[in-house]
Amino acid sequence: MSAPAPSATPHLLVVDDDREIRDLLGRFLKKHGYRVTTARDGKDMRQALADWQIDLVVLDLMLPGEDGLALCRDLRARSNIPVVMLTALKEETDRIIGLEMGADDYLPKPFNPRELLARVKAVLRRTKQAPAAAPAGTGAVLRFAGWKVDLARRRLDSPQGLGVDLTAGEFELLVAFVQHPQRVLSRDQLLDLTRGREAVPFDRSVDNQVSRLRRKIEEDPGRPELIKTVRGGGYVLTATVEHHEDPEEADTR
Repeated sequence: MSAPAPSATPHLLVVDDDREIRDLLGRFLKKHGYRVTTARDGKDMRQALADWQIDLVVLDLMLPGEDGLALCRDLRARSNIPVVMLTALKEETDRIIGLEMGADDYLPKPFNPRELLARVKAVLRRTKQAPAAAPAGTGAVLRFAGWKVDLARRRLDSPQGLGVDLTAGEFELLVAFVQHPQRVLSRDQLLDLTRGREAVPFDRSVDNQVSRLRRKIEEDPGRPELIKTVRGGGYVLTATVEHHEDPEEADTR
């Protein structure tokens, strides 16, 4: 009898300009079973959000450049990723403003990491019970090298206009590539973006999925031109991707 598939491990993003706090929280949260990425400012935070499927952000209020309130407001305008905000300020108005900006919880510094852990668990429980909002762009059509990916219909059409049968895993992998074109994606990132860790814990599963996808979209799968292997790095979709919010607009091209 085969072992049950592992459940998905929540991926947390810790944003704080204090390296000591980042390292401390990173080690502590990993010890308690979470996957953790850290960022020191808004730029690093946005890069992490683009590269990974983040489940919750632990966000410091006082950051250089864009502060935590501005970053929280911007994040909330684009996604429903929950936010636990940290701050050295203790005034009631600061807590209220943070919550008004869309933070799901608020913890003043200094704090006990165990209290943060409890709040993270509570926020994740609440947000997973709530119905998930449809991701932005679910009605979009993406085009690359003559191929058309219809996200709403979960359909791939060849340059000749013929539908191509893809498994659910192959389609999710293709979507990860077309949403991150011309960027090297590691196996870990691809597993994360496709939620592959919910079902298959082995990196080789990505290689097998890529191989099957290549057989369906490459002229010569043995010498791929669209999805290239980057030695020691992962894979990259080399084509330029065009984005259309209206499927009918894409069909008129």
